[in-house]
Amino acid sequence: MSARLRDFVVAFGRLIDTHPAEPRILEEGGALLRGLVARDDWLPDAFAKPHPERYQQYLLHLDAADRFSVVSFVWGPGQATPVHDHTVWGLIGMLRGAEYSQAYRERDRLLTAQGAPVRLDPGDVEAVSPTVGDVHRVRNAYDDRVSISIHVYGADIGKVRRHTYPPGGGRKPFVSGYSEFPQGLPVSSP
Repeated sequence: MSARLRDFVVAFGRLIDTHPAEPRILEEGGALLRGLVARDDWLPDAFAKPHPERYQQYLLHLDAADRFSVVSFVWGPGQATPVHDHTVWGLIGMLRGAEYSQAYRERDRLLTAQGAPVRLDPGDVEAVSPTVGDVHRVRNAYDDRVSISIHVYGADIGKVRRHTYPPGGGRKPFVSGYSEFPQGLPVSSP
C-alpha cells in the first residue's frame, strides 16, 4: 500500500472510530477523500487496469471490522454501470479522467432522472446514500481513454446486497463482488 493511501485509510479509520453520524462522515470523509484524489501519483498500475468489456472494481482496502471499504473503479472508454443503488453511504472521488453521474428517483416502481448528469473531474467528490440520494448511473465521460475514480463505502461493498433498476421498471438484486485481484497483490491493511 502506498504511503498516501495508508495515510488516508488511517485518517478515515480514526474518523469512523468516533462513531459519527452520516452527515459528518460525508463531510469530513469527503474532505479526506478530496485530499487523496488531489494527486494522481499513488495508485499502483495493477489497480488501474481496464477491461475491454466492463468496468473494473478493485478492492484497495477493507477495514478489519468491515466498517468501510476503499475501491478503485476503472472505466474503459465509453463504459457505464446500469442504474443501481448502494444501500449504504458512499463517497466517490475522481482521480483520473472524468465521469458522469446521473441521479434517479424511484416512484411507483418506475425511475425518473433527477436533474442533469453531474460531471466529476479530478479532485471532485460526490456522496451517495439512502438519505442523500442513492440511485444513479455512472459512465466514463470519455470514449477514447480510461477514467479512474476512488470510492469509499460504509461496508464491504463487494458483499452488500444491492439492486439494479431495469429500464422496464422494478428492481433486480445483485452483489457486485470485486474484479479479479491482480496476482501477487494482497488485500491491504494499515
